[in-house]
Amino acid sequence: MHVLHLITSTRSFFEQQISVLEARGVECTVIGVPGEYAADSPRTPVDYLRFYPTVLSHVRSGDYDLIHGHYGLVAPFALAQPTRPVVMSLWGTDLMSDMGWLETVSRYGARFADAAIVPSPAMSRELDVDHVEIPFGVDTEQFRPVPRGEARERVGWDPDERIALFPYDPDRDEKDYPRAERVVERADANLELRTVDGVPYEEMPYYMNASDVLLVTSKREAGPMVVKEAAACNVPTVSTDVGFVREAIGDVDNCIVSDSDAELAAGLESVLDGDRRSNGREAIDGLSLEAMGDRLLECYRDVLERRGRETAELTVDRTEEGEEVSHGV
Repeated sequence: MHVLHLITSTRSFFEQQISVLEARGVECTVIGVPGEYAADSPRTPVDYLRFYPTVLSHVRSGDYDLIHGHYGLVAPFALAQPTRPVVMSLWGTDLMSDMGWLETVSRYGARFADAAIVPSPAMSRELDVDHVEIPFGVDTEQFRPVPRGEARERVGWDPDERIALFPYDPDRDEKDYPRAERVVERADANLELRTVDGVPYEEMPYYMNASDVLLVTSKREAGPMVVKEAAACNVPTVSTDVGFVREAIGDVDNCIVSDSDAELAAGLESVLDGDRRSNGREAIDGLSLEAMGDRLLECYRDVLERRGRETAELTVDRTEEGEEVSHGV
């Protein structure tokens, strides 16, 4: 099986999907929208116009079985090519965007694709067309418990500080760093708020394990994956009730989910009292990369089998119509 993947920009969970598909014998070709994306310098409409000829060129020259579009912005380009079935994955900030046009494009893509995929129950509740839910997998070999002292030595943090980790760029408005500062200040604890952004992905488990608690104060999320990754490290999380957070860690020991600043601050205090860890690694069972790969491959096969049946039925119908016409002459 050969799949053409269309992306706007890569993400760690996307790269994991490609790896597990290739491990299952799927040949994957990835093409992205031209230009380098940055939050302070987004791509222009011209960049997207340049993308369509590239997609068509690949479809015409490559022996692809299907097209897999990742993120709502690529839906028009996946659907506009006329010959290959389309699987459309929505990532969250597309379907649940506060930009109406992006939400509309994303819903349109899911409606007219041969199959639509969302990664979380929160997104599933938002999408009113047939779809499958395939959670992003967690690499439990990479994200694993590491002794805090060892982790702090690796990242260069003081071994005696109490640290809450804010795992995002503080300039991203939807992550609401000012609220994180406010919650930490409100907590009756000697706690330092640390941010991490731009570090290599493979180093993130050490930053998580070096922390006393993960603090998420996002205004909106489709995920966030960081709560699952922290759970795999048995690191407690205090988070606003966004995305799939409650479903992922709502029942995990020493993890607090609330939209109240007072309860978030109290959660920080309770986690720090007694140097507690979570039992989150138990809670992420069934969300492995292997399970994700199996479900993606199953989705692909279902689409190809369905498209094959439809093509066969159309061929039979046309043959029967032709015979009827011939008999009538």
